[in-house]
Amino acid sequence: MRKFKTESKKLLDLMINSIYTNREIFLRELISNASDAVDKLYFRSLTDDSVQINRADLAITIGFDEAARTVTVSDNGIGMSKDDLDKNLGTIAHSDSYEFKAAAKDVPGEQEGLDDQKAVDIIGQFGVGFYSAFMVGKKVRVVSRAYGSDEAWAWESDGIEGYTISEAERAEHGTDVVIYLKDDADEESYGEFATEYGLTDLVKRYSNYVRYPIQMEVTKSRMKPRPADAGDDYVPEFENYTEVETINSMVPIWKRKGAEVSQEEYNEFYKTDFHDFEDPARTITVHAEGTLNYDALLFVPSRAPFDLYTKEYKKGLALYSSNVLIMDKCEELVPDYFNFVRGVVDSADLTLNISRETLQHNGQLRAIARRLEKKVKADLAAMRDDDREAYEKFFEQFGRTLKFGVYTSYGMAKDTLADLLLFYSAKQKKMITLDEYLADAPADQESIFFAAGEGLEHLAKMPIVTTVLAKGYDVLLCTENVDEFCMMALGDYAKKDGDEERAFPLKNVGSEDLGLTTEEEKKEAAEATEENRELFDVMTEALGGRVEKVVVSTRLTDAPVVLTTEGAVSLQMAQMLKNAPGAEEAPKSQVVLEVNPKSPVFDTLKAAHEGGDDAKVKKYTEILFDQALLVEGLPIEDPIAFAQAVTELMK
Repeated sequence: MRKFKTESKKLLDLMINSIYTNREIFLRELISNASDAVDKLYFRSLTDDSVQINRADLAITIGFDEAARTVTVSDNGIGMSKDDLDKNLGTIAHSDSYEFKAAAKDVPGEQEGLDDQKAVDIIGQFGVGFYSAFMVGKKVRVVSRAYGSDEAWAWESDGIEGYTISEAERAEHGTDVVIYLKDDADEESYGEFATEYGLTDLVKRYSNYVRYPIQMEVTKSRMKPRPADAGDDYVPEFENYTEVETINSMVPIWKRKGAEVSQEEYNEFYKTDFHDFEDPARTITVHAEGTLNYDALLFVPSRAPFDLYTKEYKKGLALYSSNVLIMDKCEELVPDYFNFVRGVVDSADLTLNISRETLQHNGQLRAIARRLEKKVKADLAAMRDDDREAYEKFFEQFGRTLKFGVYTSYGMAKDTLADLLLFYSAKQKKMITLDEYLADAPADQESIFFAAGEGLEHLAKMPIVTTVLAKGYDVLLCTENVDEFCMMALGDYAKKDGDEERAFPLKNVGSEDLGLTTEEEKKEAAEATEENRELFDVMTEALGGRVEKVVVSTRLTDAPVVLTTEGAVSLQMAQMLKNAPGAEEAPKSQVVLEVNPKSPVFDTLKAAHEGGDDAKVKKYTEILFDQALLVEGLPIEDPIAFAQAVTELMK
């Protein structure tokens, strides 16, 4: 027995048990090695006239023996000599493919004859992928015959101390890798890999787009011929038979030219690979060449997955390198606010780590992610402008994600997302963008007004909303729990006018100062508040700290009172924070009770106070406060006490 040419026991144990985290990828690694071997032979045929190869004959074959518990991966590539086996398989982490790739860079005309793909698209780099076979195998036997040689050699090892090399027989050039599977244990089943379904599933999942045919003998069913003497009661009979079939697609749809692919083909690929029963709303293709070459095929779904807004949902794009799946969901390729985007990215230029399961340099991913983000943004903007009905359907499904993106990024993503947002216009009675809001605004408008609460009809009837509308200004009605947080994170929205840009603050109509009151009106309200100071002090005391103060309102026309707030925390936001985890530390809203001096109710309050009946003032104040809460769509503290107080007034 020959010893491995390293500190074998430690390093081989590292190869088998530490580098790879998913035992299923052993087949991916062996198929990738087989593809490299075929590539090397085909490249030699392009540079050496004595090598006559028909590319159509090049293939990879998978076989299995369920009874013997073996899996075999074969190729008719360049093969290995006795010395090659000793050097490539006996020296752990030696990569003949890497050396070949480096040497081939200087060969002229290397890109000819491979259907516009690089002639040297070698996958292996580290020389460790082969050893992943020992994750599932208790013994591995490799039989190989080098191209142009009459001799075949067998390398065999149990993956512990060393290996043997002996003479063998093989009809033609190429390599067979035979894995003798480990015995099944209580929590580990290895026999599943020696089955037609198990192998087909792994090929489809990890190696479906290897550019050479991957062939396997599969079982099929067919109807037996009807016997000549069969009667009317004959029941058709079926029989199973086997047939060699190519089980991989080879050419990925994302590398085909856009003009050659129909939307129906894109739709079918999306529904099949991403398990959706509806066609995508948008399809985005990217073919980038430059410092970093890659292809991407992205889809915007028509509907949100059921778990999109749960912790269990995992974003990401499928990441391929040279058509081989590296990661099923690479999270770094899409920002959280585009987490609904599905698709694939394929690049031969990625710097993979030794296991090819993750990347060594995230800078490459960041560069791709930035480009993809711009493409998605541009496509969504085009849908917004060119197909508004489709965009509104999209926004109904994924608008919350965009809003959360503004909020969770603390406004840093607002330049990307703000013009994609839609809100319901109380004035125009439809969903509009912030740009459309400003386009319809009066010339003297200085802010964008919004109201937050539950239900469009309820919000539209609120006194603080109708007052703003009466002044000729629109109000955006926000009914989702994230809306107000999104508006706070936005802060303002800039409208471009030629080379100039003007920022419009976003204001909740429930905030104390909307900037819609003249200085004269403010002065009159302040004087009226001071004149009624004693009355308002009694009312403030009656509410027991639930309001900061009671003042005369400048905004009310019909309603007797309204609740507004000082500071950033509105009534609706305070209510949401109250119901959230850690509510005891949540900030409180600074509530102001505004009284309409033109309402008959105000005259009643004044009369009661001047008549010395402060008990009546307090009771009326509590009723008015609870009424104002109900108008806001908020719960009152003591519904029973409120009902009793109203009943007493009706006696």
